Amino acid sequence: MDTSSFFEIFLQNILNTSLIEIIAVIFGLTSVWFAKKENILVYPTGIVSVLIYVYICFIAKLYADMGINFFYFIMSVYGWYMWTRKNRASRTLEITRCGWSGHIFNLLAGGAMFLILNFILRNYTDSDVPVWDSLTTAIFIVAMWLMARKKIDHWTAWMAGNAISIPLYFYKGLVFTSFQYTVFLILAILGYIEWRRKLQAKLVKQQIN
Repeated sequence: MDTSSFFEIFLQNILNTSLIEIIAVIFGLTSVWFAKKENILVYPTGIVSVLIYVYICFIAKLYADMGINFFYFIMSVYGWYMWTRKNRASRTLEITRCGWSGHIFNLLAGGAMFLILNFILRNYTDSDVPVWDSLTTAIFIVAMWLMARKKIDHWTAWMAGNAISIPLYFYKGLVFTSFQYTVFLILAILGYIEWRRKLQAKLVKQQIN
C-alpha cells in the first residue's frame, strides 16, 4: 500500500467515525491531559469516556478491552477517592515511585491477568485478536491501579499499552480511537516528564529540610 492509498483509507475511516466515538475520544484526551497536570478532573472526564468505550468495545468484539473500561470506571471512583483523601497531616496523596517489590508484584499480577484473559477470550468468545486484547488489558489494569496510588511508574505502563493499542484499534477499523492512542502515547511521555520533575523537586525539598 503506497502513502496516498494509506491516507485515503485513513481519511475515509475518519469520515465514517461515529459521533459517540468522537465524544469518547474527546473526553479521553481531556482526561489524560488532566492526569498529566495531576488534576483531580482526570477522574470525572475519564468516567464519561470509559463508559462510552464499554459499548464501543462490545460492538468491536474487543471483549477484554470492554472489561478493562468497566474496570477503569471502578478504579476511577477509587482513584477519585484516593486523590482527595487526606492523611493525619491534612496532606493529600503525593507522587511516589514503586520499589523493587512493587515492580515484581506488578509484573506477576500483569502476567497472571494476561494468561487468564487470553484463556477466556480464546475459549469463550469470538475475539479474533485474543493475545493483543489480553495484553493491552493486563497492562492497563496495572497502569490504572498505579495511577490511583499516584505512582509515577503508571506512565511507563500507559506508554507500553498505548503503543500496542495504536495498531490494534486501527486494525479493528476504529481509526479515530487509534489516533487517540497516538495522542495518549505522546501525553504519557509528557506526563512522565512532568511528574518526574515534581517528584525530584519534592525530594530536593525534603533533603533541604
